Amino acid sequence: MTTYYLEDFAVGQVFESGGRTITEADLTFFSMLSGDWNPLHANAEFAKTTRFGQRVVHGVLGIAVSTGMLHELGIFHDSVIAMLGFRNWNFLAPLLVNDTIHLKLTITSLEPGKSGNSGKLGRRFQLINQNGEVAQEGESDVLVLTRAGAAAKKEQAKV
Repeated sequence: MTTYYLEDFAVGQVFESGGRTITEADLTFFSMLSGDWNPLHANAEFAKTTRFGQRVVHGVLGIAVSTGMLHELGIFHDSVIAMLGFRNWNFLAPLLVNDTIHLKLTITSLEPGKSGNSGKLGRRFQLINQNGEVAQEGESDVLVLTRAGAAAKKEQAKV
């Protein structure tokens, strides 16, 4: 894994994760974790009568999986301070059991902080399915250390 610090990023830079297949277990475990047993997710017979013809995986599971795919990239491993939130998240195509998705992450903005130790990074997430369709997309800002900020953090840890 190669950690990127604020100065290693550039607007327009793109990172892509490997693929991950959404499984029956993912759907069931997320229903259990969230408590969302809506028939669209949990009732195969009901779901057959919908426009999708089958159960649809929870949309917010896609958001959760996308954050996990960030870890796979490794670029924020030692540099992330805090995610500032999600906005403009859109569900463009259903996520279905056996879909294989991957994350395309594009850097949209970069704002150095006043201290020089960190800055805000704008990111666009796109979850892309096996057909090349964007199933979900949205934006998320994150605070990231600079190299100087990482060095200062290491020095503080020694004390």
